[in-house]
Amino acid sequence: MTQRSDHETGTTPRSYPITIEHVTKNYDDATAVNDLSFVVEPGRVTGFLGPNGAGKSTTMKILLGLAAPSRGRATIGGLAYDELPDPTGTVGASVEADAFHPGRSGRNHLRILADATSTPLERVDEVLELVDLSAAAHRKAGAYSLGMKQRLGLAAALLCDPPVLVLDEPGNGLDPQGIRTLRNLLRSRAAQGNTVFVSSHLLGEVEQLADDVVVVNQGRLVTQGSLTDLQQSASLVRSASPVALGVALEAAGGVVDLRPADTLLVRGLSLDEIGEHAFGAGIALHELTRHTDSLEDRFFAWTGAADHNGSTTQGSNHELVSNRAS
Repeated sequence: MTQRSDHETGTTPRSYPITIEHVTKNYDDATAVNDLSFVVEPGRVTGFLGPNGAGKSTTMKILLGLAAPSRGRATIGGLAYDELPDPTGTVGASVEADAFHPGRSGRNHLRILADATSTPLERVDEVLELVDLSAAAHRKAGAYSLGMKQRLGLAAALLCDPPVLVLDEPGNGLDPQGIRTLRNLLRSRAAQGNTVFVSSHLLGEVEQLADDVVVVNQGRLVTQGSLTDLQQSASLVRSASPVALGVALEAAGGVVDLRPADTLLVRGLSLDEIGEHAFGAGIALHELTRHTDSLEDRFFAWTGAADHNGSTTQGSNHELVSNRAS
């Protein structure tokens, strides 16, 4: 199906980058978003990450014209949402898991949306099939499980076949098959040149889904860029004298994190350099391998959030080594 807004005008489909420019949103004494700027590029899946209360949902609502920024501007293809000639044909959004009448069937909910947006009714069954909801389309949406409600919200976002998708936590409540269906669908949309902007707390899924990530914390930008580039390479080093080795490697300019089982995670030094400095310090190595951080590791480092052991990754790596030595 050709994207509706371009099909109507007979033009070549255009791209729609999302641009957040110095956006701030204040609520009374609280600042939900603080001078936030980033760009979401077409043809890529961009994951929007941050702890609860980081400002993700507020940013998405500002982008969709559901909230007004205190300062700054959010645009889609250079225009604010309400300035777009065909906003519903350009942007498909899902920011609420229950944005439907509970007494209507899933199919009727989509039919009403199709009628309101002048979308052919046959598209309803197409999107129900895309999100694997055809078998339950006749049931009242109010009786759907959370995962089925998420599928219905995704179907509504896809209804007009828009070139931009803005989805807030679309994976919540989905089973493994639903997660895979969502991933394949969003990857396919991006491969067609569409803009896909997705917030999520499912870090493992984002790691498999996203090309780029934007990370926010306390309303501010923490980092952004290609996921591959942001997952810094490091080295895992295991030794009988990890503290002494850590001190030697830090003296050589390495950044060292002491891990369990007498293991060091080292950045800033090559494998050869680590081996040479260990030899110079007279310390035998039991293991020396290349390591790439998981998205979870990076997320904790970016936000200073507690890891699964209850500790935080924020702080001086030198202090971690020094404290172990004292």
